[in-house]
Amino acid sequence: MSLFSELSEKIAGKNLRIVFPESYDERIQGAVVRLKAEKLVEPVLLGNPESLKAKAKDRGFDLGDIEIIDPANYDDMENMVQAFVERRKGKATEEQAREILKDENYFGTMLVYQDHVDGLVSGAVHSTGDTVRPALQIIKTKPGVSLTSGAFIMIRNEAEKYVFADCAININPNAQQLAEIAVESAKTAEMFNIDPTVGLLSFSTKGSASSPEQEKVAEATKIAKELAPQYAIDGEMQFDAAFAHEVAMKKAPESDVAGKAKVFVFPEIQSGNIGYKIAQRLGGFEAIGPVLQGMNKPVSDLSRGCVEEDVYKLAIITANQALQD
Repeated sequence: MSLFSELSEKIAGKNLRIVFPESYDERIQGAVVRLKAEKLVEPVLLGNPESLKAKAKDRGFDLGDIEIIDPANYDDMENMVQAFVERRKGKATEEQAREILKDENYFGTMLVYQDHVDGLVSGAVHSTGDTVRPALQIIKTKPGVSLTSGAFIMIRNEAEKYVFADCAININPNAQQLAEIAVESAKTAEMFNIDPTVGLLSFSTKGSASSPEQEKVAEATKIAKELAPQYAIDGEMQFDAAFAHEVAMKKAPESDVAGKAKVFVFPEIQSGNIGYKIAQRLGGFEAIGPVLQGMNKPVSDLSRGCVEEDVYKLAIITANQALQD
């Protein structure tokens, strides 16, 4: 069974509600029609029902049985405004809240926060910042987690599956943050039935070089092991030592992770972003994500270059994250 067949089977018939703020986009409309028809999620679209349905009809889509919420005529808006003001703790007045909630990402995120829906998928039109900022302000991170991070699921021929993180959010995490990313990445791996064996990557393996960059990864490894002793986590190590058994035997023979890692944690975003794109373009891997980790409730960020299939798959992932909560 393929990865997405497994994930679809977990959520089928569960009636998990996923909101799509960018409802006028053709890719979104095509994906939600499929998701609804296959009974994988209950899509919720934001916008004017008449104009949305007319736009969809022009494209050959029927939104007739899909729920549409019009933020401009939302019956529960006063409660949402009060909840937003309370959540922002003095950082927004009621008047400011009403203005902010005209933004579809903020409105959709509040639907998630108030448990009207189980998750959100956006980013086909908006930047990562525009998608993630409302989630960080309203939903926030899980207890004990100080930041959200972005992982990619790397798949080739269904048989090869890995997690790469953080490739999307944190520019230069410190040791504590890197440790949290490692632990959350292990949890993400489990959700995808990937062995949560975590290698924290560097240009050095077990002190073969010495620098502040190497020391950060070594310190992060110690912290991650303390945070989550149930997982096999090790570092710092070069990618070849983490991945290849024959190299591991030479560079880190005593490690229980070297040569076996399936989750690769990069020391900063430059190497992570470059690494996943090399695997994608030269290695022929499909890169699914970024999957946002560490949030209290699932919010997912698409790429603006996404296609309908990406929307469809990320919605399935988001629904599976909702099951974990």
